[in-house]
Amino acid sequence: MAKAEKYRLAQIVERFGGEILGDPRTHISQVATLESAGVRHISFLAHSKYRKQLASTRAGAVILGRTDSGLTKLPRIVCDDPYLYFAKVSALFNPPQAAAPGVHKTAVIERGTTVPAGATIGAGAYVGRRVKLGRGVVIGAGCHLGDEVEIGDASSLHPRVTIYPGCRLGQRVLVHSGAVIGADGFGIASEDGAWRKIPQIGRVMIGNDVEIGANTCIDRGALDDTVVEDGVKLDNLIQIGHNVRIGAHTAIAGCTGIAGSTRIGKHCMIGGAASIVGHLDIADRVIIHAGAVVTKSIGQAGTYGGHPAENSRRWTRNLAHLRQLDALRERVRHIEQQLSLPEEKA
Repeated sequence: MAKAEKYRLAQIVERFGGEILGDPRTHISQVATLESAGVRHISFLAHSKYRKQLASTRAGAVILGRTDSGLTKLPRIVCDDPYLYFAKVSALFNPPQAAAPGVHKTAVIERGTTVPAGATIGAGAYVGRRVKLGRGVVIGAGCHLGDEVEIGDASSLHPRVTIYPGCRLGQRVLVHSGAVIGADGFGIASEDGAWRKIPQIGRVMIGNDVEIGANTCIDRGALDDTVVEDGVKLDNLIQIGHNVRIGAHTAIAGCTGIAGSTRIGKHCMIGGAASIVGHLDIADRVIIHAGAVVTKSIGQAGTYGGHPAENSRRWTRNLAHLRQLDALRERVRHIEQQLSLPEEKA
């Protein structure tokens, strides 16, 4: 890893805004947690449960919200959203490592494919026929690109990504190792007690600025395309079925499964290990709790959870009642015993 640049707090605020309290000449060379930070680190506080760590941190500077600005005497940057600000500062200190352009001698490039200047094709990669690669594309070692795949400018595939024929990725797409884009959707029909495969003739269409986590699978459409719109962020180990459409800037955490033909709106947030059945419509700006099971369409923005998933407030209230069932059972038994006493005396 390259040695990080040093910045003064004043230089950081000049780039990203915010207000400095303390010495603006404080030098910072890297980011760290409150617990592990040293004198050349900058850390952040975004949740009240970490205030004790703020009191004992050895960080050279911290990023705080306005309501927490008086909790320390350390040099600090005060802003509206400490977590977002920290993300920007971390990117400043940790830019992506540039790949060396060129085609490795063990890579296979089929006819009809032109590798543009500035692109990188790693060892053992296979690039099929009539593939279109944008400027600055990075294809990692061992990747497999099927025929007529298209990948936009500045997109990057980590080692051993597989993209099936005909799929398209936009610009600045980042795909992590082991991801499979465009495998057949799970389409089968029953015939005399056996299963007949339904050809999957659609594609996968990925927008710009999408990130796809390691070992995530996005199936190609059965007839129409599977679509992932601009700015979507997918964690590791996600399964997206055929003909699914995911709206722009939605974020989905790991181990989530989305069955075929479901449409998810824009700016949604879906927690880890959520299960979403097929042929549903989920509105824009819906938040789904981790582990929720969504069995029906969600037509309004809001927070949902449970099994099956429902409005989060109603789910929390019902869960609280469920936890009281044992005590309620004992109360009912006591009442029944009290009511039976006169009969026993008679």
